[in-house]
Amino acid sequence: MDASTAEYFRLALLELQSELQDIEEIAKDSSKPVKLDQTIVGRLSRMDAMQGAEMAREASRRRRLQLARIPVALQRINDGDYGFCATCDELIVEGRPAAQPVSADVTAIDAPLIADDVMWASAAAPV
Repeated sequence: MDASTAEYFRLALLELQSELQDIEEIAKDSSKPVKLDQTIVGRLSRMDAMQGAEMAREASRRRRLQLARIPVALQRINDGDYGFCATCDELIVEGRPAAQPVSADVTAIDAPLIADDVMWASAAAPV
């Protein structure tokens, strides 16, 4: 990877890190436990609020996971290893780092895509 491409990804990772930290700060309140006072909120509204809080917790977990991976990716750029699979040392297909800049190996890059395919396939399957 040439110096200008490495610098592009370094800046993109730093920007992603900043955005994720900002979103995490804003979203802190959305994952708080839901009050279960039936005099204030009806049963379905409470269930909807609980589901929303759970989804916010999962989104936060994924953001924190990405935030933990960014320093590793930045170190790989500094070491000159960025763009190569950490497992098999093969060159990662061009365009993949742009799609998922924090991934360090081919299987980590493909795993979310495979999981999404399985999810969509099961959602589309007739009942």
